[in-house]
Amino acid sequence: MLTGEYKHALDPKKRLFIPAKHREELGPSFIIVRDIRESCLKVHSLESWQAFVEPIQKMPRAQSEKILRFLYRDAVTAEPDSQGRVVLNTTLIEHAKILKDAVVVGCGEYAEIWSAEEYDRIIGGEDADELRDALEALGL
Repeated sequence: MLTGEYKHALDPKKRLFIPAKHREELGPSFIIVRDIRESCLKVHSLESWQAFVEPIQKMPRAQSEKILRFLYRDAVTAEPDSQGRVVLNTTLIEHAKILKDAVVVGCGEYAEIWSAEEYDRIIGGEDADELRDALEALGL
């Protein structure tokens, strides 16, 4: 399970350190894609990613091809170097608005990569009461 919050800087070669605990969970190779709802990136193990796209692949072909093209066109299959860094392409960096500092956040089955500024904005706007109400509606 991917957990925790880690702050790292994007280096001049567009490399970002992925925490060791996350690399252990993700495996030697994993996928990094643009998030469809927020200005962040999603990081999935190859197994988690396959489970994510499986329902899409079962959709009518005209729909699935458009969605899969959107998801895969800027995706990166990442293999960390000996220091635990992965290279992000320009499109992913621009989507996540990463200028220098980034935050890697574990979210259970996947991780997110945010620009530090965007992450601070999102976290600062969290409504604990709203989150609690959503959990209580599920009986948790």
